[in-house]
Amino acid sequence: MSSARNTAARGRANSRSAAVPAYKALYEQLRSGILTGQLAAGTRLPPSRTLATETGLSRNTVLAAFEQLQAEGYIIGRQGSGTYVADLLPEQLLATSEPPNRLAAASPPSAVTTAKLSARGERLALARRVPLPSVLGREPRGTSFLIGLPALDAFPFETWGKLYCERLRKSGPRLMRYDDPAGYRPLREAIAGYISTARGIHCLADQVIVTSGSQQALEFCARILLDPGDAAWIEDPGYLGARAALVSASARIIPVPVDENGLDVTAGQALEPNARLAAVTPSHQFPLGHTMSLERRLALIDWAGRNDSWIVEDDYDAEFRYLGRPHAALMAIDSHQRVIYVGTFSKVLFPSLRLGYVIAPPDLVDGFLAAHLSTDMHAHVIDQAVVADFIEQGHFARHLRRMRVLHRERQQQLVRLAEPLSENLRLAPSDGGLHLVGWLADHRDDRAVAKATLRQGVHVWPLSTHYLRSEAKPAILLGYAGTTAEDMRRGIATLSAVLS
Repeated sequence: MSSARNTAARGRANSRSAAVPAYKALYEQLRSGILTGQLAAGTRLPPSRTLATETGLSRNTVLAAFEQLQAEGYIIGRQGSGTYVADLLPEQLLATSEPPNRLAAASPPSAVTTAKLSARGERLALARRVPLPSVLGREPRGTSFLIGLPALDAFPFETWGKLYCERLRKSGPRLMRYDDPAGYRPLREAIAGYISTARGIHCLADQVIVTSGSQQALEFCARILLDPGDAAWIEDPGYLGARAALVSASARIIPVPVDENGLDVTAGQALEPNARLAAVTPSHQFPLGHTMSLERRLALIDWAGRNDSWIVEDDYDAEFRYLGRPHAALMAIDSHQRVIYVGTFSKVLFPSLRLGYVIAPPDLVDGFLAAHLSTDMHAHVIDQAVVADFIEQGHFARHLRRMRVLHRERQQQLVRLAEPLSENLRLAPSDGGLHLVGWLADHRDDRAVAKATLRQGVHVWPLSTHYLRSEAKPAILLGYAGTTAEDMRRGIATLSAVLS
């Protein structure tokens, strides 16, 4: 227990020196002690009152730190006994091991070519990139439960327009020239500051590379980290964009099952232990919405460190968590520097902005810059400057707070409206995200349901599209964040008619 007190004391000192919230400094110090083994599994922590007295912190501060640690699975409370470091942390996952040499790449897969496309081009053409068939280029009639769409009707258009005009007036000609392939420097600095506070990732602006959306970031990861035929883990079911990026790089895709704890690392090692890369969405798994458990996170990081492999962390929907504080990012707890972090402004601002970013370990930065120079050189600089202003002037933080409240209300409304359909459609509420999974009866064909509703102007997306090998239960995805109350009612009425 004395080690816990010493760790807490350092947290108090760090809080005063770094001007960070006291609870967060204490949380970081205790988490670090757990991950390094200083606070071993089963260690009993001092009572919150005792720790508060001995460190000079308020009891609420200590309780807030404990609450965050318990929410992420680092500690557990035992009724009538106290608070302990969780037993689920095996010692081998807490120790840094020397990674062996990477094994030779596997032979590239065979494929049937066509007269028009290369073998890789044919595979890419068959890899569906995004779930937007039949709606691109036209507005659906009535409602559309489009996934991945925030509440655009509540976007601060006036503020954005003023910032855009002001930026053009002040520095238009300068921003119309070629720029750094890493991105507009003030935006990279703003991202580094935001990601440190929001996701626990401490990085330099030099590690941030601004991309044209998260899809380009995934493409860059696949391009600079994989040779043709290299094995890559992908979640099953998983994000179609990640699948397309790996196909584009001629990777050998290894579908790994997903359950309520996220990607099954043990199953991945059984399928292909020497995979070169794993593409994951740990904060809010797409499409099922689960959060990867701490045990799985540590196991994945340990696997990557031992095998000289890479983890591409697509932090999908991490900003939109409605219960409790967000879990720390994989990159924040990675002691091996094997994680590449991918973020985007498409879901938090608007999709057509097409701005994303990569946070790379220092040794990979030059590779990402080379990839950028070989494609579009850099993302749109004026838009980068406006986003930087939006963040620096505090609009971004306020917008996120408003969106969290509005999106949560819309999720609750969708669940209420769908209650009469419970015999045919079972909605599973989620702690975060922008869509819900609606489970259908086992005899239903989710693709047929999606086609039938689309003919009525309502867009839902079949879950089965996201599976490669795992057994798929029929379900549809319903995006609620970008759907107004009136359109939501119309959409549910249409779904009721189709399903009955």
